[in-house]
Amino acid sequence: MKSETSGDTPQRRPLSYRDAGVDIDAGIELVDRIKPAVARTMRPEVLTGLGGFGALFKLDLERWREPLLVSGTDGVGTKLMLARQLGRHDTIGIDLVAMCVNDILTCGAEPLFFLDYFATGNLQLGVAEAVIGGIAEGCSEAGCALIGGETAEMPGMYGAGEYDLAGFAVGAVERSELLDGSRIAVGHRLLGLASSGPHSNGYSLIRKVVERAGVDLREPLGDPAGEPLPLGDALLAPTRIYVRPVLGLLRQGGIDGLAHVTGGGLTDNVIRIVPDNLAIDIDTSAWRRPAVFDWLQNHGTIEDGEMLRTFNCGIGMVMLTAPDAAGKVCAAAASSGIECIDIGVVTERRDEDRVRYHS
Repeated sequence: MKSETSGDTPQRRPLSYRDAGVDIDAGIELVDRIKPAVARTMRPEVLTGLGGFGALFKLDLERWREPLLVSGTDGVGTKLMLARQLGRHDTIGIDLVAMCVNDILTCGAEPLFFLDYFATGNLQLGVAEAVIGGIAEGCSEAGCALIGGETAEMPGMYGAGEYDLAGFAVGAVERSELLDGSRIAVGHRLLGLASSGPHSNGYSLIRKVVERAGVDLREPLGDPAGEPLPLGDALLAPTRIYVRPVLGLLRQGGIDGLAHVTGGGLTDNVIRIVPDNLAIDIDTSAWRRPAVFDWLQNHGTIEDGEMLRTFNCGIGMVMLTAPDAAGKVCAAAASSGIECIDIGVVTERRDEDRVRYHS
């Protein structure tokens, strides 16, 4: 149908989606670019490839006798802003996967598949490819398939170069092997698994400290136990994925509870899986806190209690075991290449203060 107005004035020129800021061709090219990375994450249960309206996954009922499906969703928070500031987008996708799969792991679940949501103002192919490449790498590390996702271009919603991420993980656990904290009792030991840094929590405070300190993120972070590392590298270190080593430990037995130390730090997360009539004592002198946390506390003048309720402070996941199993579990963790430290004990609850620290 032709317009009644002749001429092609700026006000009457036919508009396209590209004029509105959305490049459909770029989205199609992105799918083609990421296909090799996504293919490396596939599991035999996946029945579809990229490009469909829905993704199909056939649960192997010969392997799973009475499976419970476990789901989780999360994002990366304002760590994205640090990645953009440093111009490094290849590891932030690992963070996204880690935050989701580590959560469902606490039920004893094996992650099966993952979906991502990538939203931006204008699609920058190089950035998007790097981000999704990191997501694929995280899925490979966790042993789950990157089964699908969504890329949304929303000009006007996000500024130039801005993007946001969300992730969705689904796993399975045998009903008989579900970890729900019911076996935790007085005397159970708290075994901490070392973190790789702040992981993906507390970055609004981190960015505030960096702003106040007025530092160059390229300056070296002093670490008496290791090689000098640029501050930006320490802050951007991807969240550790605990799936493979912890699933191996679960198969050996002895673990009665798992807590992923995320927002709320050690103070709020471990106690979530402990029965209401119990409390926990944590010995903060049991492990050496990574230098990045010392830097944050010193430059932000952050109180000890705030540190422990905001950051993981070097402990990214906590396993709860009976006293006679603790040594075996810790030794097995160390043999799998992850540092494990006995950091505390479950006690009787005496009052409303269920989390007590000492050093």
